[in-house]
Amino acid sequence: MYVENEKLWYVYILLCNDNNFYTGCTDNLERRFEQHNKGFVKSTEMKLPVSIVTQITFTDKYTAYNFEKYLKSGSGIAFRNKRLV
Repeated sequence: MYVENEKLWYVYILLCNDNNFYTGCTDNLERRFEQHNKGFVKSTEMKLPVSIVTQITFTDKYTAYNFEKYLKSGSGIAFRNKRLV
């Protein structure tokens, strides 16, 4: 159950300029998206601009990071491509 003022975590999927996807996790989606588009993130700095295609909100940090890890696995990539983008 969500409690007001509880910290939220976001797993997000970006579509990069080269038509590849980038998956990440953060507690501040707006700030992190800005960092991506300003070239401050090594993984996406040569693939700008990026756009958010999916964001999933979690109330538990470890669940969010575990889901991000899953989405980067072989079966997670298949799930992403079939269900999330």
